[in-house]
Amino acid sequence: MKFDIKALAIACAILWGGAVLVVALVNLICGCYAQHFLELLASFYPGYHATRSFGEVVIVTLYAIADGLIGGLIFGWLYNRLAKSAV
Repeated sequence: MKFDIKALAIACAILWGGAVLVVALVNLICGCYAQHFLELLASFYPGYHATRSFGEVVIVTLYAIADGLIGGLIFGWLYNRLAKSAV
């Protein structure tokens, strides 16, 4: 069985981007929610500083979408490559 790499990449982008968006929005409403998680993301994503502003929510969400897309592409490609060699 092979993965549809494009579909997997889009699904990963939606899931990771959506999860980070929800966490960032809840943090925007309630200041203490998942602050350490957002600070961890700030150490990975340049230009994101984990401050409570709508602009920062947009920045971290865009980074997460790109991150999920690239991660899904790599995972799907690697899976298909290894599944082909295992047969």
